[in-house]
Amino acid sequence: MLSDKSQTKLLVLGATGMVGSALVRRADELGYGEILTPRSKDLDLCNQAQTHAYIAQKKPDEVIVAAAKVGGIHANNTYPAEFIYKNLMIASNAIEGSYQAGVKQLLFLGSSCIYPKLAPQPMPESCLLTSELEPTNEAYAIAKIAGLKLCQYYRKQYGVNYHSAMPTNLYGPGDNYHPDNSHVIPGMLRRFHEAKESGAESVTIWGSGTPKREFLYVEDLASACFHIMQQKSPADWVNCGYGDDVSILELAQTIGKTVGFKGAILNDPSKPDGTPRKLMDNSLLQNSGWQPEVDLQQGLKLAYEDFKAALASENVRSV
Repeated sequence: MLSDKSQTKLLVLGATGMVGSALVRRADELGYGEILTPRSKDLDLCNQAQTHAYIAQKKPDEVIVAAAKVGGIHANNTYPAEFIYKNLMIASNAIEGSYQAGVKQLLFLGSSCIYPKLAPQPMPESCLLTSELEPTNEAYAIAKIAGLKLCQYYRKQYGVNYHSAMPTNLYGPGDNYHPDNSHVIPGMLRRFHEAKESGAESVTIWGSGTPKREFLYVEDLASACFHIMQQKSPADWVNCGYGDDVSILELAQTIGKTVGFKGAILNDPSKPDGTPRKLMDNSLLQNSGWQPEVDLQQGLKLAYEDFKAALASENVRSV
């Protein structure tokens, strides 16, 4: 049973991104008394003094750290210094600033890429730091592991309820559709749509198409996050996955069908595959009473409708 949130002030950092927007929508549904949603132009989370001052002034009861510098394999490979620096600064400034301001509950959002490249499948929370990371996103993963450990140790030393959620690959309304720097689903949605519109005979996907990936609709992640925050004593970090995965080739075929593309799907084996498989062990979350509601086919249709609406209004997010 969800508790009354009418007197609770929530701060969502990263509120304008795909994940942050879903969290704000969910928080609004849950009846939070006040939801703070500072934009990056008004609050630079890489600036320690500015971040600490903002949280001290606003005095939120709860904080969700959804802000991050994110991207797919290409972006992670191309800008590793930016990925490790900016994500380390966001985590450190938000967590320490919250502690100094007396915030009692904080949820930090990480990523499934924190787990080893050759982790057991499905990946349990306990496999963290048991072997080497996937090199293509090591910089991002290390920063996210640092944020997770900050929460764990602040909780251990100070007794605050700071904990973390580790989402699998996410997609949905408000995604980033940059031609080079986006994640796999928005990247494919855009390419298949453009191929259909131009009458192209084929679309080429990166790598062999054999790696398997798990995808969670972003609205389901938002519900999972607030479910975790309702727990009396949640684990230090909790996997948030769908519970099933598909190969990249199967994903491309499903997206092609969703978009209405009739041409061929080709592979480019010169491009990296990344980790062979990334399926999360979701049992900790599901055993606490949570289940996803949107399957991949339904979610892709919703995401594609959102993309087309954004195109029509010339408001496609592409950063």
